[in-house]
Amino acid sequence: MAYDHAEQEQLATLKSWWNQYGNLVTWLLIVVLGAYAAWAGWGYYQRSQATQAGQLYEELQKAVAAQDKEKVQRAATDMEAKFAGTAYAQMSALAAAKSAFDSNDFKTAKAQLQWVIDKGQSDEYKAVAKVRLAGILLDEKAYDEGLKVLSGEFPAQFANVVSDRKGDILVAQNKLEEARAAYQAALEKTDAKNPARQLIQIKLDAIGGAAVKKAA
Repeated sequence: MAYDHAEQEQLATLKSWWNQYGNLVTWLLIVVLGAYAAWAGWGYYQRSQATQAGQLYEELQKAVAAQDKEKVQRAATDMEAKFAGTAYAQMSALAAAKSAFDSNDFKTAKAQLQWVIDKGQSDEYKAVAKVRLAGILLDEKAYDEGLKVLSGEFPAQFANVVSDRKGDILVAQNKLEEARAAYQAALEKTDAKNPARQLIQIKLDAIGGAAVKKAA
């Protein structure tokens, strides 16, 4: 096909531009396409991980229902090893901790709760684990260790539960004035419609505390 003069000039300009910038454009395309492939691959990997973790969590729940504590612990260990970055891992560890606690295996229960505290991705799950761990330490009379677990920052919605658990530990230590302050703080942070208020008030009254104004 014959080209007129203008087309030949355009082709010559294009060839010159390509000779100067062609390699750069090619490498940019490689980088962009590579990044897209990596992003797409990571998305597929995450979906695959979530699916597999969900299936394993379902197996763990069945083991919990069957009270097969050994299978529960195996499933939780597998979950933590293979799918630590998923919410299922934290949920599994909490379930495994409760299963172990119900079987009076406090060592395993504490280990599972500590895993959530150390490796968990969610502040809420970590808070649940800390409160439950503090409860076990209270039963074991490891009072100072329990209070240490309850120190630091917690999500706002756990303020009442944490204060209540602190009060329990302080009562066990016979630190009644501090316990009263903890229970009063728990009451102030508990909604008036929450049934837990009555139990907290009973514990406060039992150590000679005064009723506080109900939460709005």
